[in-house]
Amino acid sequence: MSTGILLVEDDLHMADILRHGFEQCGHSVAVAHDGADGLSLAVRQEFGAIVLDVMLPVLDGFQVATELRRRGNQTPILMLTARDFESDVIRGLDAGAEDYMTKPFSFLELAARIRALMRRRQPAAEHFQVSDLVLDTSAHSVTRAGQPLCLSRTQFRLLEVLMRAAGQVVRRRDLIDDVWGRDVWVEDNTLDVAIAALRAAVDKGQARPLIKTVRGFGYRLDQG
Repeated sequence: MSTGILLVEDDLHMADILRHGFEQCGHSVAVAHDGADGLSLAVRQEFGAIVLDVMLPVLDGFQVATELRRRGNQTPILMLTARDFESDVIRGLDAGAEDYMTKPFSFLELAARIRALMRRRQPAAEHFQVSDLVLDTSAHSVTRAGQPLCLSRTQFRLLEVLMRAAGQVVRRRDLIDDVWGRDVWVEDNTLDVAIAALRAAVDKGQARPLIKTVRGFGYRLDQG
C-alpha cells in the first residue's frame, strides 16, 4: 500500500512547508496547486492519503472530493481549510472526506491524523491471471506455471500495470507515470532495464514468452 501523499494546496508557502514536513516523516509527496491538477494526479497515481485544501482555483476541494468518489477512488481525504463553519465541515464529509482540519493547525496533529487514515485503509485484494502467470496484490506474490517468482517492487508494479491491461499496448510514458510517478524524472533507459529484468524473471526458460515489445510505442502482456 502506498505511503505517498498528494497535497493539493494553492498557497505556495504553505504547500512548501507541508511538503517538507511530510518528507521529514518519510512520505513521498506530490504537490498540485489547483483542483484540476490535483484531480488529475489523484486519478493517475496511487496515494496513501490526500491532503486537500477547500479554497482552490479551477475546482474547489468539494468538487475534487466529489469527483474522486464518483469515479470510485477511495483514497482517504483530509480536507484542510481556513473555513470552520459547521456547514462546510458537513459538506466536506458528505463529499467523501474522512477528516477535516481548520487553519491554523499543528503539523504534528495533521501528521498523526494522516497516519491514522493510512492505517485504517484496507486495500482490496486483487488477483490477476494471464495464461499460467498469476499475480496476487494482497499477498504481493507472483507465480508462473505454479512456481513462485522473486520480483523487486518496481518489477512487481510493472507487471501489475501490464496485467491490468492484458492484451492491450501500454505506452512507455504511461508505464513510467504509473510505476515511478508523474512528478519523477525517469530516463527511457531506466524503463528498458526494468522491463529486461522483468522479462528475465517472467519469461526466461518458458516456451511461451508473455511480455511483448511494440516498437516505438510500448509493451503488451500477451493473452495468447
